[in-house]
Amino acid sequence: MSTLQFHDLTVKDIRQETADCVSIAFDVPEAIKSAFDYLPGQYLTFKTFIEGNEVRRSYSICSGKSDRELRVAVKRVMPQGKFSSWANEVLKVGDTVSTMPPMGKFTPKKSEKTQRNYLAFAAGSGITPIMSIMKAVLHEEEESTFTLVFGNYNRNSIIFKEELEALKNRFMHRLRLFHVFDREMQEAELFNGMITVDKVKTFGQKLINFNTIDDIFICGPEPMILALKDYFLNELKKPEDSVYFELFSSPDQPKTLNKDWEAKQQQVDRSKLSKVTVRLDGASFDMDLAYGGENILDAALQHGGDLPYACKGGVCCTCKAKLISGEVDMEVNYGLEPDEIANNFILTCQAHPRSETVVIDFDTK
Repeated sequence: MSTLQFHDLTVKDIRQETADCVSIAFDVPEAIKSAFDYLPGQYLTFKTFIEGNEVRRSYSICSGKSDRELRVAVKRVMPQGKFSSWANEVLKVGDTVSTMPPMGKFTPKKSEKTQRNYLAFAAGSGITPIMSIMKAVLHEEEESTFTLVFGNYNRNSIIFKEELEALKNRFMHRLRLFHVFDREMQEAELFNGMITVDKVKTFGQKLINFNTIDDIFICGPEPMILALKDYFLNELKKPEDSVYFELFSSPDQPKTLNKDWEAKQQQVDRSKLSKVTVRLDGASFDMDLAYGGENILDAALQHGGDLPYACKGGVCCTCKAKLISGEVDMEVNYGLEPDEIANNFILTCQAHPRSETVVIDFDTK
């Protein structure tokens, strides 16, 4: 059976982190506490109704186990951010929000090595999952170190500014924190501008010995993530399982044109129909879907299916399902691991049928 069920959580605290970002803590009832036990770096998916329309979004958990609370941060995305604007302007203490249990793989892998060196690059709200990971490392791995390079517009836009300083003061021998601003000048040129590969190389030459780093976490704008990931994997030859990245996406964002996908589409008979069978929570339904039509998730939602989803951008994996039979093509895949692809898992928000029949199952894990 699917575990992707929504639960009503009550807002117990809202903290203004910056002018356009709030962090929200939730009360988790005792009966479902185990379902909301999270790993550092995971996220929550929320569902609400805004102006009569259902809106779902995922936000990273920023709390650590040492905080003894469940808290996320929501930065207002202007002008199109429906949920983020609602969370910043309308949501109040005492309100309830439909919430899925924690998900996500942007979390450190367990290791027998007790002394590890972690490095993170974050920009803007990309700090939210990094914050949870950093707290876990500092509080639970007494011999490990953590280095954070954090990019923002200026000092006033730093999310968790006071909390970061408190952590730096408490763990001064194990935490190194470097702020990079692109709209406020600092004395050292290295700390001005955006976090680019060239800047990261300079950090490696002057301040950080990349050879001693065990795990690298990257979270922020997509161009930064992909550039840094490529640098560490392909130029520095870091092991693939030591470089973690988390992309943020929402249905509000304009869809990026995938040229490879567009080229493949030219080879497809878009008028062909496929009979698609969807299994969820022990039940199933069928629908006819054109090869060149909507993705499986959107088509199923229009057929009345209550399928799990959040970002619709191929990132969060909330809509992941097992391909039991048939063939599909995916537009993009940012979330599935190679072993998941090998085991026939697909992202239904990106999948289009490519055979006469397709059977997918949300209950198989």
